[in-house]
Amino acid sequence: MIGANGLTDGAASVAKRMHISSLVIGLTIVGFGTSTPELSVSVSSALKGSADISIGNIVGSNIFNTLFIVGCTALVAPILITRNTLRREIPLTILASLVVLICGNDIILNHASENILTRTDGLIMLCFFTIFVGYFMAIAKNTSEEENSGEIKMLSWWKSIVYIVVGLAALIFGGQLLVNGAIGIARSWGISEAVIGVTIVAIGTSLPELATSVVAAMKKNPEIAIGNVIGSNLFNIFFILGCSATITPLKFTGISNFDLLWLVASAVLLWFFALCFGKRIIMRFEGTILLLSWIGYTVWLILR
Repeated sequence: MIGANGLTDGAASVAKRMHISSLVIGLTIVGFGTSTPELSVSVSSALKGSADISIGNIVGSNIFNTLFIVGCTALVAPILITRNTLRREIPLTILASLVVLICGNDIILNHASENILTRTDGLIMLCFFTIFVGYFMAIAKNTSEEENSGEIKMLSWWKSIVYIVVGLAALIFGGQLLVNGAIGIARSWGISEAVIGVTIVAIGTSLPELATSVVAAMKKNPEIAIGNVIGSNLFNIFFILGCSATITPLKFTGISNFDLLWLVASAVLLWFFALCFGKRIIMRFEGTILLLSWIGYTVWLILR
């Protein structure tokens, strides 16, 4: 939590000083930064030939981010969804999830012998990522700072940067310790790499997002909380999975269409709740449903 506090305070201070909305900071600096553990795990797993951990880490992390983290954050404090987030950013996460679903269905779509993320698929994802970086830069220039319900602690530039860097380092280090220990225990119990990737590794690498979003909600910065989740999800798919597939093709062996459909459904469910209930506010009731959805998915994985 110390790392999450430092990261949140530093990012909010930078947003206010640069007259950029907290949402944009959450989508970029915080969202991309807290995805560093996923980058490390997925790329190293791809290099070691553990495709199921590499893919499962991303799929599981995005499902965990959308269902569990948003759910927990909504229980701490209701999350206000801006109109632009409802119309643009959340649909982008749905698009990203659909890209993985389509690229992971070569057998059905192309009558291939196996489902595989090729280098071509990876390069296409990286092209998407480049487009979205340009989009984030554009909205950063055109969006002025929004009023926040909570007070933002103003820090000097050097202190803000130190808070962000040290906060990220603490979150990443703690997440890696947990992941390494959990993988060792799971493998000693004979659990498959696919299940390890989608559950234990995904949860462990998503701890920075969880801590940051909950702390942001407690500090009355809901824009950072939701921006962190959306930015992380886009970064996970288009950059991390794109890089991993570009380095070496990734075969879908333990990751099934059920997992990929849950990935798409989680993003659609978030968009549906933001659109249809509570005047663009994710309330505690919706947050509870999101949490229960993740628990149901995880129980199914264990029983499978």
